[in-house]
Amino acid sequence: MASSRKARLYGGMDAEERRTERRLKLIDAAIEVYGEVGYRGATVKAICEAAELTERYFYESFANSEALLIAAYGHVVGHLHDEMTAAAAAAGDDAEMRLRAALTLYFTRLKEHPKPARVFLLEISGISPAVDAVKLDALRVFSDILVPPALDPKRSDKGAAASLLSVGMVGAVISIALRWVSKQYPQAVEEVVAIATSFCRVALTEADHREDGHLS
Repeated sequence: MASSRKARLYGGMDAEERRTERRLKLIDAAIEVYGEVGYRGATVKAICEAAELTERYFYESFANSEALLIAAYGHVVGHLHDEMTAAAAAAGDDAEMRLRAALTLYFTRLKEHPKPARVFLLEISGISPAVDAVKLDALRVFSDILVPPALDPKRSDKGAAASLLSVGMVGAVISIALRWVSKQYPQAVEEVVAIATSFCRVALTEADHREDGHLS
């Protein structure tokens, strides 16, 4: 048994671990290439060269370029959402402080890492319905990070109007980020956070009014 196990190892990893490593290399390479030339300008060959892998390893992990884009987006967004969640949690239970902490982390990371930011903001739009569905799921997660339902009982069971307002709130934040990134970060992070927070506050106030029955 030990000798059989040893035979399957290469460089300290078994076959499955090597596949996982190759997949991550391709994702990292894709983020780099997309950040340089965009998704539509990227080729499988260029990504494989950046990953220092042959094309056969690309198709070992991904059915096509769109599948790699979705994986790269999920990789970027997953890490970003985890960090935003941790930043919000560290800010305590005050909704305004949590919101500002999460947005500060968000805009800081966009500025620090422009190539993943391009994947997150630009390269994910208008590709296909499947990609749009992944983006929509990420928007829902983003919304719940900014305003967790557990900390806002009125929206713990969101109605249709409140849900739309929440998605619109995140859409406003992303639109601000798009403009800011495309203009090469002309404002300080603190200023952009203040602007984004004001938009979120308007959306949340509107949601409160609707929940209280003040607006039809």
